[in-house]
Amino acid sequence: MTTSTPVPPTDGAVPPPVDEPTVRHLSGARVALAIVALALGSVAIGTTEFVTMGLLPDIARGIDESIPTTGHVITAYAVGVVVGAPLIVSLGARLPRRELAVGLMLAVALGSAATALASGYLPVMLARFVAGLPHGAYFGVASLIAASLVRPEAQGRAISGVMVGLSVGTVAGVPASTWLGQEVGWRAAYWMVVGVGVLAAVLVLLAVPHTPGDRTATVRRELTAIRRPPVLFAFGTGMIGFGGIFAMYSYVAPLLTDETGLAASAVPWFLFVFGVGSVLGSWLAGILADWNIERSVVGGFLVSIVALALVVPLAGNAVAVGAIVFTVGLLGSVLAISLQVRLMQSAGDAQMLGAALNHSALNIANGLGAFLGAVVIDAGFGYRAPSVVGAGLAVAGLVLFLVSLAAQRRTAAA
Repeated sequence: MTTSTPVPPTDGAVPPPVDEPTVRHLSGARVALAIVALALGSVAIGTTEFVTMGLLPDIARGIDESIPTTGHVITAYAVGVVVGAPLIVSLGARLPRRELAVGLMLAVALGSAATALASGYLPVMLARFVAGLPHGAYFGVASLIAASLVRPEAQGRAISGVMVGLSVGTVAGVPASTWLGQEVGWRAAYWMVVGVGVLAAVLVLLAVPHTPGDRTATVRRELTAIRRPPVLFAFGTGMIGFGGIFAMYSYVAPLLTDETGLAASAVPWFLFVFGVGSVLGSWLAGILADWNIERSVVGGFLVSIVALALVVPLAGNAVAVGAIVFTVGLLGSVLAISLQVRLMQSAGDAQMLGAALNHSALNIANGLGAFLGAVVIDAGFGYRAPSVVGAGLAVAGLVLFLVSLAAQRRTAAA
């Protein structure tokens, strides 16, 4: 049986989670196929997570609630991710990784089916909470599997290969399901996710090599990683800083229709632009993560702060809004993947938990951004205001990350 052999983290790659002989026994084609299968699962998750933003007005009409109130279903999904990621990973660390990934993907499909079948505000809220439970745990185990299939110097790119599925979900799955939801009814979008999730589970079972779980893992050991200062700093950076992106993106549909003056039919096209940026950002993030994670995070925050701030003066110009949406999508992927690799580096033996915690952090950010966006909209500041909140959150995330780097240097010098 292959065992986990962590090494001290470096500035470049994630500590290798498996022995070198396992890497040599796999062909390049087999590795690529396995990563594609895992990425398809990411497509399902990306679609079920982000399609709610594009269909928010339709869902609000369907359950007879206001848009700001309906925005809380986004928060419910995020809470599910936050609760499910550490809990499921800690309990499932001893399980075979492939089988755990398959089970989690089927759970994603089940949660989306529950959303499609739910009627009324509270049932939809509960269904979205259930749908969010397997989200972070899936990315935790999928990232660990992907990193275990390649050599240390390529692990950032392998992880980004899995994460690119999130971006493909936004560039293809979200616009397609948003269009489907607008034309057929918002529930149809979630049935589409069910189909993609079941297909992904089958492909993961067929394409991903069997990898035993960590039989030495315990719930206590996994959860102990959360107390490490580098893990807490990276978690906090994502939790606060990434909220800036969600503050704007959660209300992109009414921003486009009420502030930019576009028809609802234009929303899927802007979601497509966001997705294109996300795909390119995922590709770029793998390269940057294998180069220098710290500079990638700092640069990502700086550019996203500027982009979010520009929404206020430029929201009336469709071309400018399109450029901003593209930039936010690109930088969102760079930040998400860079922070995930950093968390895996910082978590020691609990790398799967580190990867899962990133998605807990990002979904707290999701809920935080959506909530604060609803607050300023309800206060009468309009649909440009969430982007101002977003810029502030991004600044706070950058400051926290810089503090973590200073603390890291002081520890190293001591």
